[in-house]
Amino acid sequence: MPYYQHYSFDLWLTLIKSNPDFKLQRAHYFQKNFNHTGKSVEEIDRLFRQVDGMCNAINEKTGKNIDADEMYLMVISLINGDSLSIDDIDYTALHLQMEDLLFKYPPQIYSAVTTEVLEHLKQKSGATFSLLSNTGYITGKSLRKVLALYGLDNYFDFQLYSDEAGMSKPNPEFFKTMLNNIDICNAGKDIPLKNIIHIGDNPKNDQQAADAMGMSSLLINSNQNTILSLIS
Repeated sequence: MPYYQHYSFDLWLTLIKSNPDFKLQRAHYFQKNFNHTGKSVEEIDRLFRQVDGMCNAINEKTGKNIDADEMYLMVISLINGDSLSIDDIDYTALHLQMEDLLFKYPPQIYSAVTTEVLEHLKQKSGATFSLLSNTGYITGKSLRKVLALYGLDNYFDFQLYSDEAGMSKPNPEFFKTMLNNIDICNAGKDIPLKNIIHIGDNPKNDQQAADAMGMSSLLINSNQNTILSLIS
């Protein structure tokens, strides 16, 4: 595959993946602290997945973003019905607790070759790099810390997250924000859209959305391709 002038990456299931222990411990925490109806850990975990799927679908449809605090409050409401008022929830304390739990059980780098491929591209292509990521229960602020934990932040000229932008992929405006940042990073350079590639795992949010903008795209991990396709 030829080198491009800019590489845009999705984050979840492209460069990193969830730590299953985090999700389990999160369900235990909510069972202990926000569970007036006696639901099991398994039931609470299912509610987390239900809200996640629903919010993802809404974000994809509207192009907007449902934030982490709203998602957590939805879960608490579904767990408790009318038996617990969300007005009583200290969301600031909850967010800090969830971030503490996140770094006890941090997301994992998606594959053993992820860093190797990023390093190769950075050294050989002379390109600029960015992240374009939808967020859910974990905010962009926390994800920046996750990338720093693994040293992945050193590869990226800028990072864009849906909760910070108020937009979610596949919203074209989110991609336009990325293109504006690419122009800033490459002042004085003429970069055709086809010399910008977006890499991700989601056919709709990543591949089709990038193609619709006139950019190049590569779908990985959800098909037969891996990140190694970028240097093979």
